[in-house]
Amino acid sequence: MPRKRTFNIDDFVAAIETHYRQWDAPIITFIANRGASPFEVLVSTLLSLRTKDEVTGPAAERLFKVARTPEAMIRLTPEAIEKRIYPVGFYPTKAKRLLEISRILLDRYDGQVPDTLEALTALPGVGRKTANLVLVEGFKIPAICVDTHVHRISNRIGYVNTKTPDQTEMALRKKLPKRHWVRYNELLVAFGQMLCRPVSPFCSRCPVTDMCPQTGVDRHR
Repeated sequence: MPRKRTFNIDDFVAAIETHYRQWDAPIITFIANRGASPFEVLVSTLLSLRTKDEVTGPAAERLFKVARTPEAMIRLTPEAIEKRIYPVGFYPTKAKRLLEISRILLDRYDGQVPDTLEALTALPGVGRKTANLVLVEGFKIPAICVDTHVHRISNRIGYVNTKTPDQTEMALRKKLPKRHWVRYNELLVAFGQMLCRPVSPFCSRCPVTDMCPQTGVDRHR
């Protein structure tokens, strides 16, 4: 077996960047790149929780046909929102959350989405993962959004050694150069969806196999 070269985060990101051009962008990045407002990014991110990208995109599009702002959202009933966003995961709860958040934005923020982690995580149903993704995709503010792909891959490549996504975020905040913060989630989500799968990843097609220790990989393709 060829000897692995020393892992370098800049080389890793550059290699993923090169191959990323051939892959589909994660759904929130795709929506943001089409000119979505911070509110639309926030709504789309909430819809995406526990939901596949191929379900999130059409659901967001159906909802945005009738409500692209907090003002428009509060004119809808929970049932009307449910009908638009079905079959996203937990759609009845998400419909109520969207109305609640829209009212808070109108009451406290003049209808605008706040651009700080503290204010975003104070909104009902918005955790650190969602808040960080809104900062990155809605405002292009450097933040580290750690979902299952970022957590898994950051550990698999040996860049961090953590047990939970929250631990991974804190470790990356200390270690990951800030120049990579905005793109890190986008790149690793696409990488995780296409090649670096949770089970039996496609190591034979991976652009960083020569530097990856393949931590925790029992079998691969």
